[in-house]
Amino acid sequence: MGEAKYLFKLSLFGQQYGFSENIVIQWVIIILFGVLSILFTRGLKRVPGKKQAVAEMIVEYTNSFVKSNIGEKYTELVPYVGSLILFLLAMNLTGLVGIEPPTMDYSVALGMALTSFFIIQVYAIKKVGIGHYFLGYGKPVAFLAPMNILERILLPVSLSLRLFGNMTAAATIMTIIYKGLEGITWFAQLVIPIPLHVYFDIFDGAVQMIVFTMLTMINLKVIVEH
Repeated sequence: MGEAKYLFKLSLFGQQYGFSENIVIQWVIIILFGVLSILFTRGLKRVPGKKQAVAEMIVEYTNSFVKSNIGEKYTELVPYVGSLILFLLAMNLTGLVGIEPPTMDYSVALGMALTSFFIIQVYAIKKVGIGHYFLGYGKPVAFLAPMNILERILLPVSLSLRLFGNMTAAATIMTIIYKGLEGITWFAQLVIPIPLHVYFDIFDGAVQMIVFTMLTMINLKVIVEH
């Protein structure tokens, strides 16, 4: 949504491709988590040190989160759910360092939603077989098949609009607050927004991550067990 802010462009095979701020921010987050994962899992020991203990705590928390919400038989999803939690949370919290959250860009929110959508469909086919998967569209009665198809197609739309809308609203409110404080003093801009950042950046960013992740897991469970 809105005009793309390209940091640089590359020409490949006669076509020019622009790389926006949001793409670069996502690359930075991916590289950062990649480096951290290597550092925290290097030289694993039976008796964990501090770094290994942190890594194990994250894995155990994610494992418990998946089991308690959709059941023990879905622990195969722990790597994806853990990655989704960390990646979404990191993107949503970039406002704390003065960078607009990438999830304010609808293309980013839609990309995340489509990724979850395809993970859900592929995992469901893997679990129940392609025949049973397509038969599920006709349950509980065959004439509801069009409604079931529409419901699944609208999932990425619903996920993306919810994430995009809430993150954009929070960032817009913070921008209005800073604009309103311009006429007072620089000290007002420095101090007054702090509790608002706690709510609109940390709390709202965490809530949107939880909602997105929970809806992904619940939809997967519903489709697999339909």
